[in-house]
Amino acid sequence: MPVGRRLRKVRRADHFMAIGVIRETERRNLPFDKLGVIIAVLAVYGAFLAPFATFRANRIVQGEGRAILEALPPSLGYGLLALLTFGIVVAALKTSVLVRMAAAFAALVALCFLIGSAAGNLAPPDNAYARVSPASGFWILVFAFALLVADALTRLKPGPGLRLLFLAGALALVGGMLTTGRWDGLSILKEYASRTDTFWAEAGRHLTLALGSLAAATAVGLPLGILCHRVDRLRAAVLNVLNAIQTVPSIALFGILIGPLGWVAAHVPGAEAIGVRGIGVAPAFVALFLYSLLPVVANTVVGLAGVPRAANDAARGLGMTEWQRLVAVEFPLAFPVILAGIRIVLVQNIGLATIAALIGGGGFGVFVFQGIGQTAMDLVLLGAVPTVVLAFTAAIALDALIEVTGPQHSRGKAA
Repeated sequence: MPVGRRLRKVRRADHFMAIGVIRETERRNLPFDKLGVIIAVLAVYGAFLAPFATFRANRIVQGEGRAILEALPPSLGYGLLALLTFGIVVAALKTSVLVRMAAAFAALVALCFLIGSAAGNLAPPDNAYARVSPASGFWILVFAFALLVADALTRLKPGPGLRLLFLAGALALVGGMLTTGRWDGLSILKEYASRTDTFWAEAGRHLTLALGSLAAATAVGLPLGILCHRVDRLRAAVLNVLNAIQTVPSIALFGILIGPLGWVAAHVPGAEAIGVRGIGVAPAFVALFLYSLLPVVANTVVGLAGVPRAANDAARGLGMTEWQRLVAVEFPLAFPVILAGIRIVLVQNIGLATIAALIGGGGFGVFVFQGIGQTAMDLVLLGAVPTVVLAFTAAIALDALIEVTGPQHSRGKAA
């Protein structure tokens, strides 16, 4: 090939490469944040296109959506739209993390505060039957700005203490709205007002089922996991049985337990006196206990198997017995993994306890299924929202505890 043609090809290749580098640089220098653009689109739809609140003449009829400017007085409506617009711009652009978090928190506080104002503005003061509830636009806006907060927290990489502080702040905001009566006009709070005693009784049953089954599974699962770690033949058999139980649908397992527990209640003296029956709390408790065993046992086995051999060898060199090595060396090192299994169980049981209402076990599922039967979605939310809040709080709290007890945190503290 002639030298001149070869030089022209090289120059052309360099030219196209330079163009590609320039375009890549321009793309990187764009002022928009990728995730922020998605958040901004969601927020625009929630603020300007979707209804902010729903008005119903009574608790079961079809509601009518109201936009922000229809649901709120003009001054509050335009003020909220201005604040949301600012938050949308901050989310879409590449702004500092602290600015993004401040804008998101301001938007969330305003949304929580003003949805209560929408209830007072839309519902006639002398009408006890009218219902006002948050509509899709409100929930989309809450989701979008909560996602913006989560993104900012991820970029800040906060420690467990700071994450718990943010969780406490969010719970304090909700608690403040409830205790000050700011949300009393919303339909979900009206459902609560007519069922206050029942609500707290079912809340106690829900926590009893979730925490009681977790405690029982931990008391049984930890020794069983240690035994499975020590005996290889037993490990495969136990884990296979627990895996098989885990595949049975929850409603089916509740139903399967009705017969055996009913027989125990009828033929074993004193069984019914302590609460063992075919329906009610007993089958729900046993089912949740069985579902909880696999994560506890499996994580105990995995955690103990992950203990470094050098740690065990050093303990043997010090003359420790097998029990001393387990308590002083193996279990502390395996504890974060075991705690991760307990976290899985607690979040799982908080959700599954809702289904216990189908067999008379009580819990927040009582309101969920009553609301479905009455086509009253606010009654459904009265059971669903506390369940979600409990699961979310438990997950964040135990995640922080896992990180605190983890080896990396311990090394950093020692250093």
